Amino acid sequence: MNHSQHPNILLILTDQQSGEALSLGAPDSPVLTPHIDALAARGVRFDRAYCANPLCVPSRTSMFTGLYPHDNGISSNGKDETLREGARCLATAFRDAGYDTAYFGKWHSPIPLKEPEHSGFGTTANNQHNGADPRLVDHAIPWLNQKRDKPFFCVASFNNPHNICEWARGARGLEQADGSLPEPPSVEGCPPLRANHQPPEDEPEAMSLLRRSYHASPSFPVGDFDEGQWRRYQFAYHRMVELIDGHIGRLLSGLRHMGLEKDTVVVFLSDHGDSQGAHRFNQKTMFYEESARVPCIISWPDRIEPGVSQRLINTGLDLMPTLFAYAGIETPADLQGESFLSERPREQIVVENFVRQGAVIDGVKPEIRGRMLRTDRYKYCCHAYGEHRESLVDLENDPGEMRNLARDPDHHEVLVAHRQRLATHCRMTQDPFEQEIPER
Repeated sequence: MNHSQHPNILLILTDQQSGEALSLGAPDSPVLTPHIDALAARGVRFDRAYCANPLCVPSRTSMFTGLYPHDNGISSNGKDETLREGARCLATAFRDAGYDTAYFGKWHSPIPLKEPEHSGFGTTANNQHNGADPRLVDHAIPWLNQKRDKPFFCVASFNNPHNICEWARGARGLEQADGSLPEPPSVEGCPPLRANHQPPEDEPEAMSLLRRSYHASPSFPVGDFDEGQWRRYQFAYHRMVELIDGHIGRLLSGLRHMGLEKDTVVVFLSDHGDSQGAHRFNQKTMFYEESARVPCIISWPDRIEPGVSQRLINTGLDLMPTLFAYAGIETPADLQGESFLSERPREQIVVENFVRQGAVIDGVKPEIRGRMLRTDRYKYCCHAYGEHRESLVDLENDPGEMRNLARDPDHHEVLVAHRQRLATHCRMTQDPFEQEIPER
């Protein structure tokens, strides 16, 4: 098979890596990611890429089905949700197109990975969560190096920096399963407290409730963190990112030494980010930039011109059309995403969430659905809870999302326009959330 027409595809995933958690050559960066930085220098980096839902299972399921979470049926990590019948896994299309397929590392989706007729992956290995990262490259390299007369589609899915969740819970043994971390230095040697550490001005009722709910849960034991603990948290998070960068460096070095680099499209993504103390949250699920915006890079030496793109990307919707475009596979008509490198302008993207992981508050366990609409300058969010349920942020002037403009008279027209945009999107995608959007 002609590799110029049907290149190999290597998809590299990390878990819980924020879009900002790259050094990109910055001399004052608190995290060092030379191998990911080098990949970015050889390809296109998308600075405005967002996940479909800032939580593991719905984000991954969206990426591998090409469907919005409300469409594929998986909107949370809860076991009470069912994958929509007939939802395809992207690897089945590669298999049917004559590709050799493999998945190494963390899966975390209800699609049955070990059943090739459903997942499309002919080879699977090292698929547990914790402890998988140090061995992932050792499984992937021999498979990549096999003699074959067909191109390959391979996924290398790393678990970290997800173990920052365990670090916050004090489970140091588990956090070490994917690599050793140095002891945090003195507080003075850790990154400073984030400039957007405090809750934003005039935040919606849902955010206040969810913060209380999270801080009351043993899964999110950061409610009483002082400045020193938050700063050490950031130190640990950065070291976990660096561990993964080292593993990715080994994988890309192996690809290069096998002579496969110029025949292989490499795509690098994370399933979602980590709040890192922004607005006094840790972990994910929220629409704040630290949680919802992810790193996104695509590289193919001598075929993709390097650069930085400001195109709005929804990784859950857009990954499948992107990979299909390079593999010469026709994109099914029911998919609504677009290739990362599409020349057609994109004016907006929509991100979904269903926040239900916190503790019972005032006798009620919060289960709140929300939608985020990102346009060129603004981010509009609406949650199905409370009287004050909206936020509007001018990301150009307020990148830390510290001022909610939803009730600012000077921005009323902008607010209404974004309400209308989201309502139109919901109608077009048959999303029942339309009924939750305030009157337009």
